[in-house]
Amino acid sequence: MNGTVYKSTGSWYTVKAEDGAFYECRIKGKFRTQGIKSTNPVAVGDHVVFELETLGDETVGVISEIGERKNYIIRKSVKLSKQTHIIASNLDQVFLLITLNNPMTFTSFIDRFLVTAEAYDIPVVLLFNKMDTYSEEETGEVAFLMDLYSKIGYTCLHIEAKSGKNVDKVKEMMLGKTSMFAGHSGVGKSTLVNALEPGLHLRTAEISEQHLQGQHTTTFAEMYDLSFDARIIDTPGIKGFGIVDMEKEEIGDYFPEFFELKEHCKFNNCLHLDEPKCAVKEALENDEVAWSRYRSYVQMLTGEEDNPYRER
Repeated sequence: MNGTVYKSTGSWYTVKAEDGAFYECRIKGKFRTQGIKSTNPVAVGDHVVFELETLGDETVGVISEIGERKNYIIRKSVKLSKQTHIIASNLDQVFLLITLNNPMTFTSFIDRFLVTAEAYDIPVVLLFNKMDTYSEEETGEVAFLMDLYSKIGYTCLHIEAKSGKNVDKVKEMMLGKTSMFAGHSGVGKSTLVNALEPGLHLRTAEISEQHLQGQHTTTFAEMYDLSFDARIIDTPGIKGFGIVDMEKEEIGDYFPEFFELKEHCKFNNCLHLDEPKCAVKEALENDEVAWSRYRSYVQMLTGEEDNPYRER
């Protein structure tokens, strides 16, 4: 039987078969030894082949094959630094929720996320949430960030998940697609999903005063079919985002504005650091490239971001 993985709890997977029925499945042991360094050989969004078997009164599925992935979002595993964790696969787009406080989303986190999505060719929409809670200064900062990322080519939208402002615009972008919602804990992912589909009743959490970090309400990624011809994958709050398996020479190519300038650099293997006649450095000096983006790039290049929990 063929199906799509809708939920993963580490050892069991909920799979939706082509006939629309859901089955609890496990995997054949051999997947763990097929050179996949990931902590989870099967990810939400994967297309799989499985067989049914009866255990006592129960019918369970055994996954025997994973289809080729169109793309996936991957990050460093927090506990096992040598390993990676595939958050979700076969995505049409990702919505990255961003808040300026409660919790604060730093540009370095946004940039690392965007670089990973660029590497796997996944479109990202930046959603600036909780607009109703910001001071005049903070609202100005959001306008600055939206302008910065829009100029690079990213779609940006400000929303208020709680009041429902601009939620209809998010809905429009989701039609007919599989979308993933990502961001730190507490940025309002579950609140937004509940605003899009009130019947789902996803658990939301108050921000912890002590840490000003959201409580983790989603433990595992899970996909939901929505009533308006869309699927969403809700993910656990991501505290940090370490980039995975990238050569130094290719990181700059995943910054679209650097990639565009690259052909004007004197050296075709320019790393945009200390090389003479570097078009990216010249654009930086002329304020044509954002310093925050360049700083993120240097952090990734020098390995300063090797700790996925590093924020600034």
